[in-house]
Amino acid sequence: MFQSFESHANPAQGRPRLAALRARLAQEGLAGFIVPRADAHQGEYVAARDERLQWLTGFTGSAGFCIVLADVAGVFIDGRYRVQVKAQVDLAWFTPVPWPEVKAGPWIADHLSGGEVGFDPWLHTADEIAAIEAALEGTGIALRACANMVDAIWPDQPAAPMGRAFVHPDTLAGETGAAKRDRLAATLRKAGQRAAVITLPDSICWLLNIRGADVPRNPVLHGFAILHDDGRVSLFAEGAKFDAEVRAHLGDHVTLRPPAAFIPALGTLPGPVRVDRGTAPLAVSRILEEEGVAVSWGEDPCRLPKACKTEGELQGMREAHLRDGAAMVEFLAWLDRQPAGSLTEISVVSALEGFRRATNMLHDISFDTICGAGPNGAIMHYRVTEETNRPVGRDELLLVDSGAQYPDGTTDITRTIAIGDPGEEARTCHTRVLQGMISISRVRFPKGLAGRDLDPLARFALWTAGQDFDHGTGHGVGAFLSVHEGPQRISRISEVPLLPGMILSNEPGYYREGAFGIRLENLIAVMPAPALGDNRVQLCFETLAFVPLDRRLIVTAMLSPAERDWLNAYHAEVRAKLHARLSPTAQDWLAAACAPV
Repeated sequence: MFQSFESHANPAQGRPRLAALRARLAQEGLAGFIVPRADAHQGEYVAARDERLQWLTGFTGSAGFCIVLADVAGVFIDGRYRVQVKAQVDLAWFTPVPWPEVKAGPWIADHLSGGEVGFDPWLHTADEIAAIEAALEGTGIALRACANMVDAIWPDQPAAPMGRAFVHPDTLAGETGAAKRDRLAATLRKAGQRAAVITLPDSICWLLNIRGADVPRNPVLHGFAILHDDGRVSLFAEGAKFDAEVRAHLGDHVTLRPPAAFIPALGTLPGPVRVDRGTAPLAVSRILEEEGVAVSWGEDPCRLPKACKTEGELQGMREAHLRDGAAMVEFLAWLDRQPAGSLTEISVVSALEGFRRATNMLHDISFDTICGAGPNGAIMHYRVTEETNRPVGRDELLLVDSGAQYPDGTTDITRTIAIGDPGEEARTCHTRVLQGMISISRVRFPKGLAGRDLDPLARFALWTAGQDFDHGTGHGVGAFLSVHEGPQRISRISEVPLLPGMILSNEPGYYREGAFGIRLENLIAVMPAPALGDNRVQLCFETLAFVPLDRRLIVTAMLSPAERDWLNAYHAEVRAKLHARLSPTAQDWLAAACAPV
């Protein structure tokens, strides 16, 4: 099994670790310290060595931070984690703070009358620190860059990861690494920049057509890179991660150097050097400035090109989703055959991974499967453990959010399933969520619109009933890379225009704490829309995921004729695409599951 079920959260450890950290801050003359869930590469996913937030507080979510002051320790969490955090931290010592509604700077100002708050400049971006400093201006409170205070008190901190790098074939990438380097170098020259510092692991892997194994569930490599304006790349990573095949693949224009050479190399660069304020550690720009190298703020040059998938990547993602869809159908058919009351959340997760393994193409799961029965479904990023494992009860909802990493693509799909008869209220709420998914799936929109412009479509049916969900409608997805990828999103705060080739999730939901959770998710790709009307340039979405939606949870009378047509057409396509890939038993199940409504 890729997924394990041991608990990583232990609220009882929070109090002594918090006390040790406060003692360390007193020794250093600091009034506080900021503990983010981030590493020096600023990727969303971190290795065990960098799980400082989890180690200190017990909170295991994928986003958030803690600000430790002498008499209060605030754990800042967004809407996805407001139920989860209460179960994972000692509430006598840690205070959940709703973020981003409450921001770090104003919160510090409200809880501190003066002094210095420490932060590790390798774990924060320039944008993050600038926002906090702006809020603290005139308060008598200052931020101080310092060594990491958590590392100083973590006696058994894990070693840095040493996963092996491997080649990602050019045929799947759709473009050679050399072509990518030349294309991006041309953008640097056009901007008058001599080099760009790249810190995001998925950016480095995309640029060089390699993959790695330094982060769980995401095939990425830890390292830093400098792209020069002539197309050369200096890659700073542990040499032991690269065998002869990978070194030959990188070629003469990629120089592999040890991580310790990165900081000295920054000081030797001719400026201006592009640095991303939103993704690069603040330490990078400060080192450049201290060495007299001109900094030119600009976006990581890989992010937008990486987001706009090549035809090779799109084809790989399509095939990966058909393979994964067949595994999901085998799983759902199996699930419906199980006697009521015979399953637990862990047995469901184990079975699903088994069906994906049976494809003989599974590299890893793309994240720990979220399998929440009944009230656990309301915990948006719930991860079942031996301690929380719950029977799948009768007459309730089961939410299963899962995905896979295949060599040709990354998948992420969510279905909410009826176990027995969960009741009319559950069916009504599920149908509103389905209407939101259909709205995103059907939309045509003018080129130039961003995710925030489309986000309300997913919420309209819920809003009419006074309901909503506290997460974005969709995140970007990489091609055999990170299951969460920027800069594209469908959310209230996303201002990045959607472009052809971008892949996103379409996942509205509804959650009732203590009762149930509902989420439906397909991955979708941005495509040019067929000509229509006065031939304005418009875009649309191609659905990549093909798995039936539970007809037992759909109140057909609530659907408009157009929504019903979409659903029936989708199910017809699911059956046509997957039938030949399935066992006879699953074929029979699929025929019934895809019957018209």
